[in-house]
Amino acid sequence: MIDLIRGKEILVVGMARSGVAAAEVLAGNGAFKITVTDQKEAAELQEALTTLKRYPQVIIVTGENSPDLVKPELSLIVKSPGVPPKLELFKKAVQLGIPVISEIELAYHFLRTPLIGITGTNGKTTTTALVAEILKKARFDPVVAAGNIGKPLSGLVGKISAQGLIAAELSSFQLEDICHFRPFVAVWLNFAEDHLDYHGNMDRYFEAKARIFENQVAGDYAVLNADDQAVAGLAGKVKARVLMFGLRPVAAGCGVDGGIIRLYNGEANPVDICPVSKLALPGEHNLENALAAATAAWAAGADPESIGSVLQTFKAIEHRLELVKKVNGVDYINDSKGTNPGATIKALRSFPGRKIILIAGGKEKDADYSGLAEVIRHEVRLLILLGETKEKIAQAAGKAGFNSYRFVSTLEEAVSLAAREAEKGEVVMLSPACASWDMFKDYEERGKIFKELVNKMAVNKLSSGVQNHGSQT
Repeated sequence: MIDLIRGKEILVVGMARSGVAAAEVLAGNGAFKITVTDQKEAAELQEALTTLKRYPQVIIVTGENSPDLVKPELSLIVKSPGVPPKLELFKKAVQLGIPVISEIELAYHFLRTPLIGITGTNGKTTTTALVAEILKKARFDPVVAAGNIGKPLSGLVGKISAQGLIAAELSSFQLEDICHFRPFVAVWLNFAEDHLDYHGNMDRYFEAKARIFENQVAGDYAVLNADDQAVAGLAGKVKARVLMFGLRPVAAGCGVDGGIIRLYNGEANPVDICPVSKLALPGEHNLENALAAATAAWAAGADPESIGSVLQTFKAIEHRLELVKKVNGVDYINDSKGTNPGATIKALRSFPGRKIILIAGGKEKDADYSGLAEVIRHEVRLLILLGETKEKIAQAAGKAGFNSYRFVSTLEEAVSLAAREAEKGEVVMLSPACASWDMFKDYEERGKIFKELVNKMAVNKLSSGVQNHGSQT
């Protein structure tokens, strides 16, 4: 890789965190000229521009991703996750024979720290955070959660020792453009429809995810979901040792038997981890995340006691089934990380016996909302819709026989309406089932604004209640 960097001209496409971190790695390893481009205008990229302007070899191009940037003298193109693969500049790169790699591939060539890679349609962030916490509890040091969760892998180059471990959340966008990237523990949580606007069809989406195992060797570990037919079907096709996780006992890995989470190792006696009832995170999907994290951490060397301890104490991560506040007996839940129908279905099923006011809608990703609509019919009392997809979701709900929905233009309107309509004992949940980019920078901004609106509403209700009735939130 260094031969493609030192003294060479390189193009980085995308100026979000991953693109900026990639440019810094390239600059630190002797690239002669680094052009960094983004279709956003400079006014939207001030933080990135401030960082990149420190490097004299970096040329910044904003407001376009022009094919004219791809020239024969380029040795390499680094593609940030989420940048559409159908851009003309990538087609031109193929014609000129210029390699296109993802930011995680670039980082891999310079990192000396072993990697645990976690992918899947849903649950990646929670599972990655769980794995990191278990490894810390098991006294590995340093341990960093990276990738799609917080810091890009390139941002760790030169900053973490070979004695540590990295738990990396990996998207299909990142995996699609790898060459040699190899986690010694690779986890595939589940597979469901998502990102069809990006990949074009389910087969290409599946193939991108499956690349997480592509470069593994016999001494590595492939962790598969025994209850997901598509994922479990890879067991006979990977080179690494297979460990399974599932809601039943498994031959090797982590499963459930009689309400107890257990580790299984072939013919040896299973090792009890903890009762399912003691898990800190609610919902069956979080049970699956816990099983996957336990399997991955065990493969990496964590002891059963540390695994059990963390599973019983770990709290929800920000933006994933996060309790923002209880106001007048109503729980306000931030699930902004629910960016596809499958994630929202799992969120809705996490509060059995309670009616839900659901705030949903966002960026169109060519998703099918019919399955979500059926769950909404059973779990939701009021559906509040906004964003590009609001009419499409409403149409799917109507076909399922659910017509209790309202349209709003902003998230502020949604929270205000939900607060007026919610009754004691109910749940108000932001779980959009869509990406955020039509109205927000990312799901994190969407979630933070939701929390600000809820907290502001709670203060107003408290002030009003104290002044008029003496009630409490």
